[in-house]
Amino acid sequence: MEKKLILEIAERIRALREILDLTEADMAAAAGVTEEEYHAAEAGDVDFSFTFLYLCAEKLGVDLSELLTGRAPTLSFYTITRKGHGLPIERRQGFKYLHLAHLIRDRIAEPFIVTAPWHAENETAPIALSSHEGQEFDLILSGDLLVQMENHTEVLHEGDSIYYDSGHKHGMVAAGGKECVFLAVVMKSEKGENA
Repeated sequence: MEKKLILEIAERIRALREILDLTEADMAAAAGVTEEEYHAAEAGDVDFSFTFLYLCAEKLGVDLSELLTGRAPTLSFYTITRKGHGLPIERRQGFKYLHLAHLIRDRIAEPFIVTAPWHAENETAPIALSSHEGQEFDLILSGDLLVQMENHTEVLHEGDSIYYDSGHKHGMVAAGGKECVFLAVVMKSEKGENA
């Protein structure tokens, strides 16, 4: 993500945190990072992971797309996202997300088309794991995805899918020598947005 956009998002996070009278420690705990890592992110010194942004949006009580764009979603009935379009989000290790429903307010799910780049070293290195409240469904559209669910590792191929409790540690990388494109649907926790 370009530095200007990182700084804009960091400023939105800081401003909302201060409006809600939350400390950096409160936000670090909600985002599952150390206070030092949170401070660096809020200062715009580092890029954000998807999980960090998702958890911050939940803690701050705002829509994820509002945190990313500075604009609240306005639609309540339906939205159409044409092939190759959506709200682009570039995340960790070159992962690219296209948010498919960012204009709908009060969503109970966050649908994305995710492109995971392939890097040979990722297939043998430890996979970075994260967790967040809720559930997730991933459907492989093309390529192969090496998925780690805590101590379990699986390889998913085109047409395969996985549905899981995203409160458990999970991570994934492209496998098989080429990028992997998949549909990811992240569903919010039943506990509520500020759980």
